[in-house]
Amino acid sequence: MRRSFDAGGSPFSLVCKTLTIQPGERVAITGPSGCGKSTLLALLALALRPEDGASLSIAGQDAMPLWQDLDRLASCRAEHIGFVPQTGALLPFLTLRDNIGLPLRILGRPDPARVAALAARLGIAAILDRLPAAVSVGQRQRAAIARALVHRPGIILADEPTAAVHPAQADDILALLAESAMDGATLIIATHDAPRAASAGFTLAPCQADPGAAVTRLSYPCV
Repeated sequence: MRRSFDAGGSPFSLVCKTLTIQPGERVAITGPSGCGKSTLLALLALALRPEDGASLSIAGQDAMPLWQDLDRLASCRAEHIGFVPQTGALLPFLTLRDNIGLPLRILGRPDPARVAALAARLGIAAILDRLPAAVSVGQRQRAAIARALVHRPGIILADEPTAAVHPAQADDILALLAESAMDGATLIIATHDAPRAASAGFTLAPCQADPGAAVTRLSYPCV
């Protein structure tokens, strides 16, 4: 799988020759800023299209044809994928409660009790009726994590989910994400904090940049 960019005259390519992750696995993609971690997560989340000739299989099915049918692509993402962007990306005109419950509303199965339970687990129950602009960056990040988990997706991807929170909350967030994988969900995070991810039971997948070739290669140690 490959995706190339030309960022202001500086070419960059993410090259992932083989990445095999089994259902229920917990994988942490690690590496320095700019090595391609976020790009890889966006590809796996079907938010970014790989270049022609790539192969991407999800749950045993070829995912590439989805790009020829955007309705099917949207349905697949809504049902099976939970994604936590690095910036949280909450809708500014919805309360935290409505942001968290949005995936369930899209799927036609609202569940206020599920929203409330996740909010309590993440310590944001008291601020559910506030707009994102009225809460802290860390609280917005926790709401984004709850939104990614609320519909119990089979694949959960999180880009630096602990970067904007207190260290004690970071451990709690990783524990909550890991609990989701206990039910069979596949969990993939990008993080700078490899030791914390390893201590939480994640398998580390290093992503390293080759400045000379302007190419990032990711190798996953299949077991």
